Amino acid sequence: MGFGRSLNQSLRKLFSFLPRQTRFAVYRSFVECDANPDPRLVLKIAETQEELEACFKLLHDAYVGSGFMKSDPSGMRVTIYHALPTTTTLCAKFDGEVVGTLSLIRESLFGFPLQAIFDLSHVRERKGQIAEVSALAVHPKFRKTGGTILFPLMKFMYNYCTTFFDTRHLVIAVNPNRIEMYESLLFFRRLTEKSVDNYDFANGAPAVGATLDLKYAPAKFAKVYGRKPLRRNMYHYFIDAVMPNIVLPTRRYFTTNDPVLTPELLDYFFNQRTRVFEQLNEHKKQLLHAIYNLDAFKQVLPTIVPHADQQMQRSHQRYSVKCPGTFDVQVAAGDQVFQLLVVNLSFYGFEVHSDATLPLGIWGEATIELGKSEKSFIKAIAVRDRANGVSGFYGFQLAEPDLAWRKFVNAMQSGTTHDDLDNATRFLPDAA
Repeated sequence: MGFGRSLNQSLRKLFSFLPRQTRFAVYRSFVECDANPDPRLVLKIAETQEELEACFKLLHDAYVGSGFMKSDPSGMRVTIYHALPTTTTLCAKFDGEVVGTLSLIRESLFGFPLQAIFDLSHVRERKGQIAEVSALAVHPKFRKTGGTILFPLMKFMYNYCTTFFDTRHLVIAVNPNRIEMYESLLFFRRLTEKSVDNYDFANGAPAVGATLDLKYAPAKFAKVYGRKPLRRNMYHYFIDAVMPNIVLPTRRYFTTNDPVLTPELLDYFFNQRTRVFEQLNEHKKQLLHAIYNLDAFKQVLPTIVPHADQQMQRSHQRYSVKCPGTFDVQVAAGDQVFQLLVVNLSFYGFEVHSDATLPLGIWGEATIELGKSEKSFIKAIAVRDRANGVSGFYGFQLAEPDLAWRKFVNAMQSGTTHDDLDNATRFLPDAA
């Protein structure tokens, strides 16, 4: 064992002396991507207690084995980010066994794990939603099989982010020994030139931050891989190929998140099996209550000291969506209808993107498509332009939410956004 480890270290050191482009070419020479893998492989969102627990156990063992964390009595690696409705955990199952996992963390009141040490200002300047790729682990028996699990998991991540998760930028924090794999194969670019010597989120291990702009990724894949044979053509694999093993989510509404945690699952993973909720500071407990603001969730959340502004914070909670709509308004020139894209909404307001200049301070009729067969008709008024400081975005206020709007927001609050939403409003006494 000792001799083998020393040999690997020596080879890695020799490899590091090669020119950067030569090293990248070597990485790419090992690519083996099969868009029709073994049908026993299934890639899906982890949504059941059994699937989530298997993911957390696999992650725990991988992190402990790499020295990224100390062994936990639960045998799982569970963080507060796993508790958020804006986090989606993906899993790869082979013959029913979870053999790979990663989590996608969208920005929330908790931010991102890596933003504590890496500056994301340059990423934010390019606009678009950001998601951190975190908690990646592959079962030991598949780690030396040429990407049999890793590549399908990455393709699932790419497809999910570009079609369901409303994500433009991916960010990662990885060990310096692994960063060139992401740079050479997937075209991530470093956030900083030097690695961070101590990353608290990984037990003080060194880390390098990097980002990938998914808007320009297809062109980069085409340039490098476009002429290669299919088994080495990552452009075809990520962009064109339809992998039958991937189970994409079904949604009733045009949401951009897939929350799966019920009050029972939150209680199981964050109170019963671990002490994640108990170990939060008071500020983070307050934030958690602001996110899960229903009585059914309150019973399993950590106790907090109520603040005077707590109710205000809750009443303005917004949810990320991509809902097309129109705004019909009477102006001096007569009746005008503007095309909208609603990007987030709350109970009494919403934010839109519009290519046209919208009139401010005039009440009109908004028609919003909340889902394939769900439509809301509401009276609304544009109260500000350059919402969040960005041109083309407008903030709207509702006169009164209609039934469809109320049910949509209630479903978002309850954390249920899949097809089985007929009972999603059961937590609210005023829901119809």
